[in-house]
Formats: sequence, structure tokens, C-alpha cells
Amino acid sequence: MMSAFSPAEIAYLGEPRLGRLATIDADGVPHVVPLGWTCNPALGTIDIGGRDFARTKKFRNVKANPKVALAIDDVLPPWRPRCVMVRGTAEALDQATSADGEPLGPTIRIHPAEVLSWGLDAHPA
Repeated sequence: MMSAFSPAEIAYLGEPRLGRLATIDADGVPHVVPLGWTCNPALGTIDIGGRDFARTKKFRNVKANPKVALAIDDVLPPWRPRCVMVRGTAEALDQATSADGEPLGPTIRIHPAEVLSWGLDAHPA
């Protein structure tokens, strides 16, 4: 399977960072929340889970509308913003498994349609 992520993006996504997930509810109202996530390079997806996850608004929103965006970013000093933004379609899985076959429980699995990134180069111009 070909990954939607470049080697630089996979390296960046290999470090723990806070992400911001944008979903849309059944009435078309956007909802953005900070959260933890995991890059699943074997599946080419981003997986999101958590405590009582199936009861969250973001999980319900994905069931109603699978279009999502996820931004994962940070800023290096003195001012060097870096980001990977993933736009795509998500599944709200009641019982997911990891690429290793481990049970994950309820999970939002994002399948990238578009990946945009900036600031990941080792030596900025």
C-alpha cells in the first residue's frame, strides 16, 4: 500500500504532538477539538481514540458526516511553524484493531484524501 504521507511527514508524525480535529455535525455546524492521535503507517491512516470515545461529539459527528480535517503542528524557536494537515474521510469504528491486530476499542480512523505540510525541512531557507 502506498502511503499518503511523505517520509518527512511520517517522521514528524512519529513524535507525540497535540492535534486539532475538525468535524461537522448533522446540522452542518463545525466542531474543532484538541486531541491525541496515532499515525498508522501500515494502513496509511490516522487513528484517534480515547476514554468513553464512542460517546463523544466528535465520534457522533463522524457517524453523521465523514468529512474531517486534522492539523498537527508546533513552533520551533525563534519562529519556525511546522504542520501536517490531513483532509479526508473518517470512519467511526465501534471496535477497531491496530495494524498489529491489537484491539483499540472505539476509534475514528482517518483515510487521507489530501495531506499538506510545511516547515518540516531540516534547514529552512
